Amino acid sequence: MTSSSSESQITTESGNRQNIFPIEAEPELIENYSGYMEDAEKANGRWAMIGFISLIGSYLITGQIIPGFF
Repeated sequence: MTSSSSESQITTESGNRQNIFPIEAEPELIENYSGYMEDAEKANGRWAMIGFISLIGSYLITGQIIPGFF
């Protein structure tokens, strides 16, 4: 008995498109949030510092706050 690849494919309700994700992933519950808020605050602060330094750098190089706009 030979089976073609079209028999093993799962299609959607509307049309004959192949559904490449037929099984929904199980959600994972993480109950240990130790250090999450501190790490998020550090990352946010570091991105803000990078943005501020790049703002000063672009102002010194081009003379405009946002090059092309102001």
